[in-house]
Amino acid sequence: MNIRFAGLEDIPALLRLLEQVGQVHHQIRPDLFRAGARKYDRGALETLLKDENRPIFVAEDGGRVLGYAFCIYQQVEQDPVLADRKSLYVDDLCVDEHCRGQGIATGLYDHVCGYARARGCQAVTLNLWWGNEPARQFYESRGMRPQKMGMEYLL
Repeated sequence: MNIRFAGLEDIPALLRLLEQVGQVHHQIRPDLFRAGARKYDRGALETLLKDENRPIFVAEDGGRVLGYAFCIYQQVEQDPVLADRKSLYVDDLCVDEHCRGQGIATGLYDHVCGYARARGCQAVTLNLWWGNEPARQFYESRGMRPQKMGMEYLL
């Protein structure tokens, strides 16, 4: 397995995987997520792939994209309350549903952490939807801990 920056040639695979992630979110929270929806379309991906502050990595084997990690640099400087900090936010991490359990997510996550460390980040952060137990267990097994929690009261 090879992990590299995503390119324009990866857009069809990214769209396919984005649909899988959308379905996972729809199954967890159909009141929030539409069935068959994707977070990004082709045009948005073309723009993101050019943005140096939003690195996208793919895991591939034999030319086939098996997973991805969409990331965003975040930096706090001279905030009146928060300490200065540079982090890499994992906006989305997905492994093809047919390839899960083969260490691909671990490879992507470790790659993201190494990339962030090499660029002076103090942390890797992400958000996780409540009810996505496999993802929670995976990230906790990699050493992540809760930082904050969003709450809601449905009316």
